[in-house]
Amino acid sequence: MQSLIGTGVALVTPFKKDFSIDFEALQRIVNFSIDGGVEYLVVMGTTAENATLTQAEKELVINAVIDVNKGRLPLVLGVGGNNTMQVVEELKTRDFSAFEAILSVSPYYNKPTQEGIYQHFKAVAEASPLPVILYNVPGRTSSNMLPSTVIRLANDFKNVVGIKEAAGDIVQAFQLIKNAPKDFLVISGDDMIALPIVLAGGAGVISVIGQGFPKEFSEMIRLGLNKKVNEAFKTQYFLSDCIDMIFEQGNPAGIKQVFKALGIAENTVRLPLVSVDDSLAGRLNEFVKKSIQVEQD
Repeated sequence: MQSLIGTGVALVTPFKKDFSIDFEALQRIVNFSIDGGVEYLVVMGTTAENATLTQAEKELVINAVIDVNKGRLPLVLGVGGNNTMQVVEELKTRDFSAFEAILSVSPYYNKPTQEGIYQHFKAVAEASPLPVILYNVPGRTSSNMLPSTVIRLANDFKNVVGIKEAAGDIVQAFQLIKNAPKDFLVISGDDMIALPIVLAGGAGVISVIGQGFPKEFSEMIRLGLNKKVNEAFKTQYFLSDCIDMIFEQGNPAGIKQVFKALGIAENTVRLPLVSVDDSLAGRLNEFVKKSIQVEQD
């Protein structure tokens, strides 16, 4: 899975002020990410606000990204949930011809045991026609997929090829890198610690900020993969304030404000999310201005 080493971005779903999907803005975001140098695109992740999209809207967004991408970059599709049989049914019936892999979140809300998580992903792996990237994000799911469970799945199923590790626990990420099978992809799901994970042997990141600053962030990850530590950390420290800010009042409210400041899309999110307040909007706007000035200089 060499095509999934580096920076993937978890695409937002841009909305107009009336909360309808803004397909022209989506086209701009996809092109902005591709032109900025990211390695692949993730469709229908958490950042896409897929919890507030109808099934018909999801299909429209998926098809729009496929059309805009035009085969330029590998695509990864989010296919997960807390109803195992429903996930399996989608895996058995969906056309995955445009996609390189699926990203499947650990079941949320149910709070399964480690054995329950294993059995869920066993069913997913057996049903999936594509390589599977596990997604561990306990801040949203309320249950942590332990390294022992991940490594068990990686050893038992050849098509379980990686994990998006978003526990925010760098020690846990190190355990995965140390003990996972050869070529298993440990992908950071946390923008702030993506570079340390890469330097420790991780495969890259599935990023939120990477779509707002694709040139800078993807180059930072490439520098990290090439062990050019000082150069990579220069970008890390420059972007760190913005990484904090984009998550300060929830994702994707922060990154959508970045897109508004860039003139790419509105900052509209759907309830129960709300747009960032004026104070945070002002700080993000100032950071975007500063980043543009730095690039021009």
